[in-house]
Amino acid sequence: MFPLAIAWSDVAYAALSVFLVVVGLALAYAFVQLGGTLGRVSAFIKGAENEILPVISKVGGTVDRVNGQLDKVDQITDSAVDAVESVDSAVRAVSFAITRPVRKISGLAAGLSHGASELRVSHDWRSAVAAGKDAATRRQHELDEELREVGSEGS
Repeated sequence: MFPLAIAWSDVAYAALSVFLVVVGLALAYAFVQLGGTLGRVSAFIKGAENEILPVISKVGGTVDRVNGQLDKVDQITDSAVDAVESVDSAVRAVSFAITRPVRKISGLAAGLSHGASELRVSHDWRSAVAAGKDAATRRQHELDEELREVGSEGS
């Protein structure tokens, strides 16, 4: 019949051939699976892109509207600051206009009071006038100090 003379090198080549075929089939299976996974990832990215881009567009519109409202608030606060400055100027002007006559009347009242007291005690007209002038000047300075203290506490 057939001689059974097989060399070990032929067995090794046959085993290597089988091994390479199995490795080739395994790699082919792995590449098919990898292709399917990449296809799913690609579809996921396209779906996310289709859903996220409109959201980003809406957020951009919202940010634009918020910026518009913030611009309006900025104008309102500027107007409020201008109004407060106007009121402050008006109050200062009224305060200055009222302070001078009040200061003079207060000094006059203090001068008359002290002058009359001095006239009653000393019966000397000149000393009564000097005491009245001195008292009026002192009262005006006291009132200036009081107004400065009140002004510095408000600042």
